Amino acid sequence: MRNQRFVVLLAVLAALTLCPAGAALADDLQTVGDPGALGFSARRLARMTSWFEAQSEKGDPSGFVVGIARGGKLAYLQATGFEDHDKKMPMRPDSIFRIGSMSKQITSVATMILVDEGKLDLDAPVAQYLPELRDMQVVKKDPVTGDPILSDVARNIFEPAKRAMTIRDLLRNTSGLVYASPDYADPGFENAAIHVLYGARAPFRRDKPIADFVASLGALPLLHQPGEVWEYAIGYDVLGRVIEVVSGQPFDQFLQSRLFAPLHMVDSGFSVPQDKLARLVAVPGPQPQPPFANSDVGKPQTFFSGGGGIVSTVPDFLRFCQMLLNGGELDGVRILKPETVRLMTTNSLPPKMYIAGHEVGPAFGTGWGLGFAVRTSPDFSYIPGAVGSFNWQGSWGTFFSIDPAQKLILIMMMQRSEHSENGFYFDAIRRLPYAALNVPEAPAPVASGQGNAGALAEYVGRYVFGGSASSLDRQTSVADGNGWTGLESVIAGTDGLRVIKLADTGPAAKAGVMAGDLITAIDNKSIKGLTLEAAFRRISGPVNAAIKFEIIRATQSGPLVVAFAREAVPAQSVALQVSVVDGKLVVEATGQWSILDFDKGQPTPVAVRSKDELQVESGDHTRIAFVRDAAGKVNGAVLNPGPWEQRGVLAQ
Repeated sequence: MRNQRFVVLLAVLAALTLCPAGAALADDLQTVGDPGALGFSARRLARMTSWFEAQSEKGDPSGFVVGIARGGKLAYLQATGFEDHDKKMPMRPDSIFRIGSMSKQITSVATMILVDEGKLDLDAPVAQYLPELRDMQVVKKDPVTGDPILSDVARNIFEPAKRAMTIRDLLRNTSGLVYASPDYADPGFENAAIHVLYGARAPFRRDKPIADFVASLGALPLLHQPGEVWEYAIGYDVLGRVIEVVSGQPFDQFLQSRLFAPLHMVDSGFSVPQDKLARLVAVPGPQPQPPFANSDVGKPQTFFSGGGGIVSTVPDFLRFCQMLLNGGELDGVRILKPETVRLMTTNSLPPKMYIAGHEVGPAFGTGWGLGFAVRTSPDFSYIPGAVGSFNWQGSWGTFFSIDPAQKLILIMMMQRSEHSENGFYFDAIRRLPYAALNVPEAPAPVASGQGNAGALAEYVGRYVFGGSASSLDRQTSVADGNGWTGLESVIAGTDGLRVIKLADTGPAAKAGVMAGDLITAIDNKSIKGLTLEAAFRRISGPVNAAIKFEIIRATQSGPLVVAFAREAVPAQSVALQVSVVDGKLVVEATGQWSILDFDKGQPTPVAVRSKDELQVESGDHTRIAFVRDAAGKVNGAVLNPGPWEQRGVLAQ
């Protein structure tokens, strides 16, 4: 017994020795620290809590768990609402969620563990490990339009692949595979039939192992030539089978022994054991259909879906993210090499690669590494934070983001059956935490008095600051210019821009543009053959400027012409209304989001600091510097001038 204790003591000492100085310890992620010491405004974090509480009261989602870590320490962990709205069971910090496509990042890390060990070659053909996927054929494409030739598909006439799909292709969604369900077929796309074909011949069967699913893929064609098109696909489920073959372990056992146990992710897996079922969050509303129908995770699973089948908690996923932020290690346990993490979180897509479906690509400021979406633009991206930040989300309503520049981790988990509206909540977790970061105060004193009421009147107006509540998460849209068309999702093809989704109240929709329309010309100039970025430059323009689309619609015999005017960015943006009340200048947030000291419905007085510069005397002492044009007329405002400044333009 004495020898056993000595061995245990040596192991503990070794673990302490291996843990490098400054590395995050698990205890740092279990107890919420002082927000101020971690660079946050406690008042603005409380504002975030109130926002999520208000959303929980709607009942769908019934509740949230939000976790924020900075510098390896837990800054915020808050549960709001209910695990089960009908049963009035309160949400708790360790409530268990179906994380959907956030399973992909776990599968990616598991894959790269084997790459690091030299057991798996990134650029080897997948068929080297899965012979049933050898010599896969590819759907023929029309040489003019690039569309799949569906008549050939019906007759099983395909062409050979130019090269074999590789492990790297599976990780970066360039394998040529698609999702095995019509749920992933974008409206208006002719290739929807291919997704249906996958759904019919290679369905996700919860009662069958991954091996059976992969075997069924061998008889199906690839939609794209490997390496030529980025399309969100079933590659991560295939990787689960690759891991089984290479490691000699079932995929669930490999994850448990090589990832979950070493990282102390105690509530993560493919199912929830009976003694933890009370913490499983219910999904409100009608239950989703395949491939999302893995909601019955209270029973042991047979199909271990590496693309969407894992359950986890915010505390568990914080550990996973902290490992990545640390360069592959946590608590002295190394999961991946630092250079491997860098490779995974660096854009791997060529600039001219065709992007199908999701909002990835240069026009969206977003690339794709090996399992992660990566921010590539400093001005606009669907990923919060600095260039190099990386994230993803799950269809059930989970989201995470890691910002290496700020050493910041954001995680939000909820459960919703209708995933198309999740973006509203993802906007909140990307904006509110950055808006809560403290801005260094300037030392200059505030001048006495409010200034001349007549002089203050020239500052009156509405100032628009773009789509972000923090300069550290810039969201000045390069896609839509200063004016808004309401085109939310489009895809470029050889014949023009296909409209996937538009804002119901946007100017394009009000003018008659519909999902599925093909825009072939903008302002009488053809856009056929243009890249997405080049087409967006044609769409860009100032507020109130006219724009004209020439459109082909499937239900119309000839082209349509739709003309309208670009509008100001809607209320989702950050805006401030400056007014004079009783001889004093007051400022109020009027957009979708509060910003710094300014809240919606709460006019806040500001005092003169110097000429054209004012400051809130209480709270976080936000400064406003007004900007003038060449004629000396106020035409903009800057919040907290300096490295963290945010610039707004006078909109009226």
